[in-house]
Amino acid sequence: MLNEIQKDSRQRMGKSVESLRHDLQRLRTGRASTALVEGIKVSYYGSDMPITQVASVAVADARTLTIAPWEKNLVAAVEKALLGSDLGVTPTTTGTVIRLNLPPLTEERRKELAKHVSNEGENAKIAVRNIRRDALHQIKELLKNKDISEDDEHRAEDEMQKQTDHFVTEVDGVVKAKEDELMAV
Repeated sequence: MLNEIQKDSRQRMGKSVESLRHDLQRLRTGRASTALVEGIKVSYYGSDMPITQVASVAVADARTLTIAPWEKNLVAAVEKALLGSDLGVTPTTTGTVIRLNLPPLTEERRKELAKHVSNEGENAKIAVRNIRRDALHQIKELLKNKDISEDDEHRAEDEMQKQTDHFVTEVDGVVKAKEDELMAV
């Protein structure tokens, strides 16, 4: 029983950290990354498709993304989707290739993004702590039902705290790495 609770909480905490990593990948840091446009949907014959399924996305250089739709008639739809996104970058179209030139971030914008990253990290830590709370509640229930001894409860609580500390440290590391990436000029 205790092993199942710990295993479940470890998996859920790991998913919280992975979710944070995934969310922070989409943040524009002044460097071109294909992750910036992965979440953008393009209207393709009446249905919304991810941009990566209707075009090839590549990093041309440190500040330029190139997007080449697989069908010529999709260029306008991809351009419209990029304009409607929250990237804040105007696409430049040359024939069938769309270029996104990412301007360097201002100091003010970098600080704003660093604050946002910090907030996202706090939300991830809260999620990890909520998972710990749920697991501790399950452990208390086992003790209440006399399925485990008090010694087992104390050991399980200590183990949950160590696990939580590990994942909180991991979240701090992810946040620190992203903030360093943002503040690098």
